[in-house]
Order: sequence, then C-alpha cells, then structure tokens
Amino acid sequence: MSPLNEEQLQQIRDERKEQIMEAALKIFAKRGIIGTKMSMIATEAGISPGLLYRYFKSKDELFITLVQQATQESVAGIGSVYQIPGSPIEKIRTLTKEILVEENKLYFLLIHQARTSDEVPEEALHIIEKYPMDIYIDLLESLFLEGQKAGEFAAGDPRKLISCYLSIISGLMVLDLYNDQVYQMPDVDLIMRILTTSN
Repeated sequence: MSPLNEEQLQQIRDERKEQIMEAALKIFAKRGIIGTKMSMIATEAGISPGLLYRYFKSKDELFITLVQQATQESVAGIGSVYQIPGSPIEKIRTLTKEILVEENKLYFLLIHQARTSDEVPEEALHIIEKYPMDIYIDLLESLFLEGQKAGEFAAGDPRKLISCYLSIISGLMVLDLYNDQVYQMPDVDLIMRILTTSN
C-alpha cells in the first residue's frame, strides 16, 4: 500500500476535526461548558483523548470555535430566508422547519448555553455580544412587513411579532433538550398560526 500524500493527509485531518466538532456540539449544547469534559467529547467522537488534544488544546478553545461557527451559521441561516420561494408566510414556515432540524437546534442550544452559562470563556462572550438578538429581528423585519401588508401576519409592531416568534422557537428548543416524554414538539403549522391574523 502506497503512503498517503500531503493532500490526502490533510483531508483526513479535516474530516477528523469535523468529527470532533460535531461530537463537541452535541455535548456542549446539552451539558454546557461546565458539564462537559474533554473525555466525553472524545468518547462521542470515537477517538482517544490524546488524539483530541492534537486538534484542540483545551475545552475552551473548542467551545470558542463552535460558538463562532454557530453564530455565523445562525445569522446566515436566518438571512437566507429571502432566497426561499413562496410568500412571506411560506418562507417563514420553511425557515422554521430548517431551524428545528436537529443540527440547527444544536447550534441554537450552544448559543443559548454561551449566553446563559457560568464560566463561559471571555472570547466566547465577546463573540456573543457581536450577535445580539436584534440582528435576527433586523434580518426578518422587512419580510414580516411584507407579510403584514399581504394580510398573512398579524397586525401590529413587526419587531414585537418577530421577537415573539423567536421566543417561541427558543423556548421550544430548550424544552425539547430535556427529552421529557410528556412534552411534544408542536408541528410547524401550529407555530405559524400564532403569527397569522386572527379572525
């Protein structure tokens, strides 16, 4: 068997790093930074702790890397709503389904942990400060205004309506985190009904 060239070795390193980050995202999103140990991440990734430390020097470094990725992905994800075909309510329905996909939920929960947990690294807090909730409201405001003009969304201050929508989505994801057998995630149409004009 011929030895691997540098390009193949780099691909293996990149894939391994991605595997570690996916594992860390699951653990950090559910347990927060205090409740997470590097050994848990290594176990989830199916690698040895020694190998994990070759890629990330510390738990803080890994957490900061993921918070940076999660915030950028969340802003890009919300902003992409304008590329979705359909009317404003159809765009929001599709966006909501996307947000509630497992991987995207984990990104949200990681951001939630970074905003609310103790002992979050200073650098992660600075990243979070650059992405206040107003960013998401700003991104969605023109779409909600368009939806209100079309009679698809409830009347009133669109920023308050968006804030209500984001609070509902946030609350649903946090509740879902605890895997309570009694709790059931509502379907997207029910969430949409909260946003639409009531007769």
